[in-house]
Amino acid sequence: MPNQAAALLPPIRLSTEADIPEIHRVWRASVHATHGFISPTDLDFYEQLLCTLYLPTARVWLATDASGQIMGFIGFGGPKIDCLFVDPAFHRRGVGQRLIAHAASLQPNLLVDVNEQNPGAIAFYVAQGFRYVGRTDLDHCGKPYPLVYLARF
Repeated sequence: MPNQAAALLPPIRLSTEADIPEIHRVWRASVHATHGFISPTDLDFYEQLLCTLYLPTARVWLATDASGQIMGFIGFGGPKIDCLFVDPAFHRRGVGQRLIAHAASLQPNLLVDVNEQNPGAIAFYVAQGFRYVGRTDLDHCGKPYPLVYLARF
């Protein structure tokens, strides 16, 4: 049965430049809640990349509540999900599922890589129908955070 509360939420929308500070806030809160394995120095490094390279040029899809507050966001190009972060205040409320469903409505075959040290994220994607397709010892920046590659076809 569809979640009646989700049916009352605004449709998922593309971000604008005005959303960047709130997207950054959601990213920061989510990472602090779920990525405790990343060193503070590396966290600063990734945050700098987010703020200088990704957010100024990327448009991400936003899930908002009825008041317009950003609950979570997903970025993807083609089949590859670049990022999916949900504000911890909205964890386990279907926000991530809504974002995946939206991405799948635009691109039915999806790929994602997930930090191996984040078992909650891996379990979330598996519950969304993703399956293991590979692994690497280092992340895309060459740092010691193994990635698990998942696909949904």
